[in-house]
Amino acid sequence: MNGDEDETTAHAWNALGGPAELVDKVSYEEASGVLPARLPVRELARATVGVCSLAAAELLARRITGPVPAVRVAEGAVATAFVSERHLRVDGRAARSFAPLSGFWRAADGWVRTHANYPHHRSRLLGALGISDTGDDPALAGLLSAALATRSAHAVQEAVYAAGGLAVAVGSAPFEPVLPLVETGLVGESGPRRLPVASLPASGVRVLDLTRVIAGPVATRTLALLGADVLRVDPPRLPEDEDAHADTGFGKRSTLLDLSAPADRDVFEDLLGSADVVITGYRPGSLDRHGLSPEALLARRPGLAVAQLCAWGWSGPWASRRGFDSLVQAASGIASVEASADGRPGVLPAQALDHGTGYLLAAAVLRALTDQQATGGGRHLRLSLAGTASWLLHDIHPTPGGGGVHAPRPWLTTTATRHGLLDHALPPVHYDGAPRNWARPPTGWGTDLPVWI
Repeated sequence: MNGDEDETTAHAWNALGGPAELVDKVSYEEASGVLPARLPVRELARATVGVCSLAAAELLARRITGPVPAVRVAEGAVATAFVSERHLRVDGRAARSFAPLSGFWRAADGWVRTHANYPHHRSRLLGALGISDTGDDPALAGLLSAALATRSAHAVQEAVYAAGGLAVAVGSAPFEPVLPLVETGLVGESGPRRLPVASLPASGVRVLDLTRVIAGPVATRTLALLGADVLRVDPPRLPEDEDAHADTGFGKRSTLLDLSAPADRDVFEDLLGSADVVITGYRPGSLDRHGLSPEALLARRPGLAVAQLCAWGWSGPWASRRGFDSLVQAASGIASVEASADGRPGVLPAQALDHGTGYLLAAAVLRALTDQQATGGGRHLRLSLAGTASWLLHDIHPTPGGGGVHAPRPWLTTTATRHGLLDHALPPVHYDGAPRNWARPPTGWGTDLPVWI
């Protein structure tokens, strides 16, 4: 099927500012049983990978001064990659999933969705509800269920939020207003920045990766696949889940810097001085105290591409709140659309907001690099999980898809790493000549030197 027949791909490509005439370069190899849901998740997933692949092909063509390669995306590869965390095996062991205190719970007047995968979020959730953090999780789950059943969903949401935890009332209908999918802005007037001839679209591009969990790391994992030198920077006090890092760390390196410590801050500034892209995945304004607002970054490094990702969008009463894919699904009305016959809230067949936004974020960076070669200037890019949810709920129309059961085996491989032998999903991004796998396995979280290769 050609891209010019797929309005979802055209919509996303237009949101990225891509030349309309390139959309017909994209085609899809359909597969059976791909991401079945009431909402058009299959269409969202393949379109996000399709436009990311097209943005890579466009940048490659600019660098080699040749035609844009054809893009053919396999739906089977997309469906496998969108649940990459479920396919991950570490020496045969399945990756850890949602913690026992994360999930849907009945409230006095509806449903609440909690997220307690990280220890600090778990403890804040329990503390907000007056539950002592003693005993095992099954016992605590019973206490949590009993406490939530006596309170309104909204009261729980606000109490947990005030304590720094994560819980939302499940929305009964798609939220409004409709949010933008991608926001882009040109900043400054630095001259065109020519990238040398290279065999990979992002070869030689230096990316500072200040993201966590899934969406941001999926974007930077994709840029690493395409040749970028990606250095993930985390604060030492917030360890990442080891399995999550193994899944999203392919092709990248990982270091720890405390930006409040003068010596580490000097190291970061040295890295920034020769960076091409900075990607952040924290709440709006939370990095400003470190001098890492987009305006501050672009003032110190004109011509930089600064890409920001958040959960709830960039304005409004929820903008500053913490959030994850599962919570945005719940609050946005997606969980109600996907509810079971007995009224229990449902979920999408993947963390599709995370993965989809990740590929869109990578596509936005690639498009920024392409445009900078012609017009110069810095770029400020903004995406959110809520914006992707809004797109799914309001702007994507379902298309006929194959039934049956998805068979992921062709899109899985095994790689030896310092974590052990990893069974993992292959990257779904594809254009003629694209790499089939990452050039290097994930390193250990925080184990790399803070230097560019």
